[in-house]
Amino acid sequence: MPVIECDVDDARERLEAAGVAVDSGNTEHERWRASREGATAVAYEDKVVIQGETPRTLESLLREGGGRAHVYFDGASRGNPGPAAIGWVIVTSEGIVAEGGERIGRTTNNQAEYTALITALEAAEEYGYGEVHARGDSELIVKQVRGEYDTNNPELREQRVRALELLSSFDDWTLEYVPREVNDRADGLANEALDQG
Repeated sequence: MPVIECDVDDARERLEAAGVAVDSGNTEHERWRASREGATAVAYEDKVVIQGETPRTLESLLREGGGRAHVYFDGASRGNPGPAAIGWVIVTSEGIVAEGGERIGRTTNNQAEYTALITALEAAEEYGYGEVHARGDSELIVKQVRGEYDTNNPELREQRVRALELLSSFDDWTLEYVPREVNDRADGLANEALDQG
């Protein structure tokens, strides 16, 4: 449940400018409420709390743009190819800003890794970060995107191009390989999504 400390009047104006309907609060402590895509933002004196299963869209509208984020990503496939899922986490100096895990159908492990990276970068872009440092435990994907390895598979080549497009949209970026234990939250989200299928 994201909590955004902010000027709630400015936050309301930002939501209304984006076409989100803002209603009165339900209690004397709530300044206003706004809902979109399965999430509800509730404003209090100096903060907005976002509830619901998909807070990403509302949160991206309410957070100030710029700043640096660390993005962790992981993909998992059981069978290779087989049922697959992704997990991703966005972390700043304030802690975990956003995270997600979902099944993506039947793919190879490498396709799942790319999908996780792309999804995480799209989320970071939506949140308006100016600088992103992406980290994953797939050395192959990291080295392909950085141009250290060739990408022979046409589907992976297409995903590599998309990942590079997203990375280039940031003012500054890095992409590095990290051991699985450093990437445990994203790995856990991917495996939880697989287990729920």
